[in-house]
Formats: sequence, C-alpha cells, structure tokens
Amino acid sequence: MPKNTKPAAAKSAERAKPTKPAASATSRKPFLIGAAVLVAAGVLGMASYQATSPDPRPTVNDAASTAEPAGGGHPEPAQLARRDAKDPLAQGRPDAPVVMIEYADFKCSYCGKFARDTEPALVKKYVDNGTLRIEWRNYPIFGAESEAAARGAWAAGQQGRFWQFHAAAYAEGAKEKGFGGDRLKALAEEAGVPDTGRFARDLDSDAAKAAVKKDQEEAYGLGASSTPSFLINGTPIAGAQPMDSFAQVIEAAAAGAAKK
Repeated sequence: MPKNTKPAAAKSAERAKPTKPAASATSRKPFLIGAAVLVAAGVLGMASYQATSPDPRPTVNDAASTAEPAGGGHPEPAQLARRDAKDPLAQGRPDAPVVMIEYADFKCSYCGKFARDTEPALVKKYVDNGTLRIEWRNYPIFGAESEAAARGAWAAGQQGRFWQFHAAAYAEGAKEKGFGGDRLKALAEEAGVPDTGRFARDLDSDAAKAAVKKDQEEAYGLGASSTPSFLINGTPIAGAQPMDSFAQVIEAAAAGAAKK
C-alpha cells in the first residue's frame, strides 16, 4: 500500500461532515465514541482525527443538540445492540455475550482497512466460537455515493448477500471506482445477489432510505465523529485499531458478561 502521509493521530479513522438527519432525528446521550479509544491501561484516551473532507465534522455537543426524541430519554450505548436473529446486516449468535456495533461508510479508507485486515480475524477468533456478534450500522458521511452504497448494501442484505456485498465494496481499489448506479449493480453481481432487478428496486425504495436514516440517527445521536467507530458492549473504540486493541476489549467484555 502507498505510504500514508497523514499525521500519526490520523491513521485509523476518517472524518467528514455528515448530512444531518431530518428534524425527526433522535438525540441520544452524548458519548465520545468518535473521539475516544480505550487503551490497554484502561484509560479512555482522547484523539483528534483529521478529515479527508475539508469540511469539519460537528462536535459531540453539536450532535447531541438535535431534536429530543418524542418519548424523551436516552438509551445507554450498551443497550443499542438489536440482537435480531433475522438481521441480515449482522453475524454471530444473537445471544452472544459480546456485541460489537460498527458504524461505517463504504467510501471510508480506514473502514476498508478494518474490513480487510482485522474483521476476518475477529470473526475467526470470536464470532465462530459464539463469543462475539457483529452488528453493522450504515453511517454514510462522505456524500451521495456513500448514501447510495449504504442503500445498496441494505438491498443486498434483503437477499441474504450483505456480507458478500460488504466484502466486494471493501476490496482493494473498490472505492476508487465509485458507487454509481452501474457500479452498484456490478457489486451486487459480484456478491452473488440472485435477483438484480429486485436489488435495483430495493436500492431506491423508501424502506432502504428509512433503514439507512435509522442507522445514521443512531450514530449521529451518539456523537460519532469518525468512521469506523465501534461500541463493544457499550465501550467505544474509534478507528481501525490493531487486532490486539479489539481483542482486549472483547475479552474484558466477555469476562464481565460471565460474572453477571
């Protein structure tokens, strides 16, 4: 891979100005998911990530100042796991002791790095033995093509091919080809989506738009300020951290769950 010339603090997450959800966006308890990394010593360290877009992301307080939810109250981050056995954008046992929620964008380079370099190892080590469940949340922050790719991933999921689409969209060099209409169709074919006509209809459906918006609102309400961002049983990790960083948090969460 070409040498990364970004500052050291910018090497594991990307920031951009997201499209703020419509007025119906929920406001959740501010949580420094996008600016916090749990380090080995157990200290929640603060880190600033440089944007690939020239536009700054809103601060956590800005994100938390969106409209209050109609019913009031704020779900805790640890309560955001859906644990839906039929969720096509998740993998792992619904009753796994640890749930990792990933907020990511298909145009995010570091999301792709995580998908290629770290996630397969997490699946092999923790998902396959029932310890970990991974739940994906679409958090498109890099404009119209990000939004289209998110809807395409959701549409692939309606035919049971989300993770195959995910792999195709995050393959080396994939994002450089863009995520226009023809490209999304090609990715669906590469992912083995059986009915590309249905895929095209689902891609532009109100249901796809609503699903992506729901995920965006969740991330925005948390104050996520970079992609990828993660919650592991409520503990935040920002950026494509090394395998050991995820392993430490997952194993600590599993040990904590075993004591309950």
